[in-house]
Amino acid sequence: MLRKKLSLVFLAVFSLGAYFVLPLFEKEAVQPVEQVEIISPDTLVTPKPEPKKLYGMIVDSMVVIEDKVKRNQNISEILTAYNVSHEDIFKLANVSKKVFDVRKIVANRKYTLICKPDSFKTVKAFVYEHNPTEYVVFNLQDTISVEKRQREIEIVEKGVSGVIESNLDMTMRELGLSPQLTNDFVDVFAWQIDFFRLQKGDRFKLVYEDHLVEGKSIGSGRVKSIYFEHFGNGFYAFYYDQGDGIDYFDEDGKSLRKALLKYPLDFTRISSRYSGNRFHPVQKRWKAHRGTDFAAPKGTPIRSVGDGIVIEAKYGKYNGNYVKIKHNSTYTTQYLHMSKIKSGIKRGVKVKQEDVIGYVGSTGLATGNHLCYRFWKNGVQIDALKVKLPPSAPIAEENRSDFEGKRELMIAKLDAIAFPTNDETVLASAK
Repeated sequence: MLRKKLSLVFLAVFSLGAYFVLPLFEKEAVQPVEQVEIISPDTLVTPKPEPKKLYGMIVDSMVVIEDKVKRNQNISEILTAYNVSHEDIFKLANVSKKVFDVRKIVANRKYTLICKPDSFKTVKAFVYEHNPTEYVVFNLQDTISVEKRQREIEIVEKGVSGVIESNLDMTMRELGLSPQLTNDFVDVFAWQIDFFRLQKGDRFKLVYEDHLVEGKSIGSGRVKSIYFEHFGNGFYAFYYDQGDGIDYFDEDGKSLRKALLKYPLDFTRISSRYSGNRFHPVQKRWKAHRGTDFAAPKGTPIRSVGDGIVIEAKYGKYNGNYVKIKHNSTYTTQYLHMSKIKSGIKRGVKVKQEDVIGYVGSTGLATGNHLCYRFWKNGVQIDALKVKLPPSAPIAEENRSDFEGKRELMIAKLDAIAFPTNDETVLASAK
């Protein structure tokens, strides 16, 4: 009997506990369903695509025609082929006089016609690319107008290294670098290194600025630093501006620039050196050659190696067209066999270092296009390539701390560039 009562009590307690506990499990097990809003495709907002632009003009619905100026072709010939009236072309030429002379349109330059999509392809604008950074927009709609615009130039610092196999020019070309960068390289070390007597295995590292337009290189800018290893000896050059313009210094802060340039024209080759006894190719006899001959194509610009006053600029039976410049009481230079003397260069005219004074030719007693460069010191003719001139001013004391900080940064950038191995070339960003 007692056992039966205990069983009834246990059953009652269990039932009461289940009444309170089971709902708790049910609350945990049953989660509310999250409400998801269904959006109809009709209500979706698709962002409008950006309009296509060319030369600052929207051309989505336009017909774009690209071509290059043909030889002897002018703006009138180009536009009349696309139904532009002679009257409008005349107005365009007049309006453009203060902006761009249409007579300066030259062959092989790109032009673009932006036309309406009608049956006549009515020209809305004519765009002529004057050079990689400038273009001219000739607007032919409503009011005729002309505008010259400038593309944005991006300056990127780059580093390169190379090993000389035959000469610097060929090595730089194989690296895809511009002739101008080669000339700048040579000018920096012109008084320290004879670039016409390089040794196979000489090597270099170079940090320079590359100018880009729309991602494409349009030419090199400033050389920032160089390490050149010549006959096992290392030479450094660092760009630094003390307020007097571009100058280059060695690791000790001594200037690499001299009072006169080493070479009177861009990097080329020497066809005949200064000699006391040379067989003359025209006169067919042995005689002294008191100059240095630089072989170069006809028309190559010849530059004054320093500031000075022109004391002669004329034609001579043997010298051909030539210019003679007195730089100071010590130094005088002469430039022979020019195809022509530059306009404005005459006796008494003052010239600055690197001013163009004439162009390579073969006038006078000469067999081929070249420049004969002559050099006087204290009235005596000497070998221009063996002249030792005093350096320009070194780093000033007030600039030394700043220079040394920048020098260390430039050395770190040069150290980050690896030399080529296994005849590989190395071209990398220097950051």
